[in-house]
Amino acid sequence: MDPLLKLLTSNASLAPADMAAMLGISETEVRNRLRELTAEQVILGYRAVLNEEKLGRELVRAVIEVKITPERGGGFDKLAERIAKYAEVRSCHLMSGGYDLLVEVEGSNLREVATFVSEKLSTIQGVLSTATHFVLRAYKEQGVLMKHEGAEDRLPVTP
Repeated sequence: MDPLLKLLTSNASLAPADMAAMLGISETEVRNRLRELTAEQVILGYRAVLNEEKLGRELVRAVIEVKITPERGGGFDKLAERIAKYAEVRSCHLMSGGYDLLVEVEGSNLREVATFVSEKLSTIQGVLSTATHFVLRAYKEQGVLMKHEGAEDRLPVTP
């Protein structure tokens, strides 16, 4: 992996000057490379990983297994892209195995997520079935361990 991209994936908040020092190149080179990667759509955006529990936000997240019928001439892509455009959808992945798409959604309450599944997702032509699983707690998000009240920082040692 490109060393600059590796730095960004571990900490996207680093300043170009800091990245340049860590990589042993000039700040101008870093800025130019970032511009190139953005223009080539290798870098699509920057996001912070938030601990929703600490913010006190009452979000409901769910992962939904979706079985679909591929469309002639478009396969799974057209349907997956249509599903991915919904505001409630955080991510949408084509999968191998017992279902075709894994869709992660977010809502302000259970009813909002359930309504999305029953009125929007399951009514799309080509969607054969859905199985919804509600996320109860995140322990690791995008490679970052979540800190929970009362949780120990080290693994227990057993004889």
